[in-house]
Amino acid sequence: MAKASVIARALKPPKFSTRIVRRCFKCGRKRGYIRDFNLCRICFRELGSRGQIPGVRKSSW
Repeated sequence: MAKASVIARALKPPKFSTRIVRRCFKCGRKRGYIRDFNLCRICFRELGSRGQIPGVRKSSW
């Protein structure tokens, strides 16, 4: 879980467009971010396996 100050800094508009830091809206993690879902890979896997993300299902074969 990222600190509240780090999350707040990421929400502010940056001085330059290349400084945008995209963070997971659930935990604040910046690495392993999936843009389509606004989640990091860990939260995506948790919510996906629970069936809480529409259109996503854990595969098994």
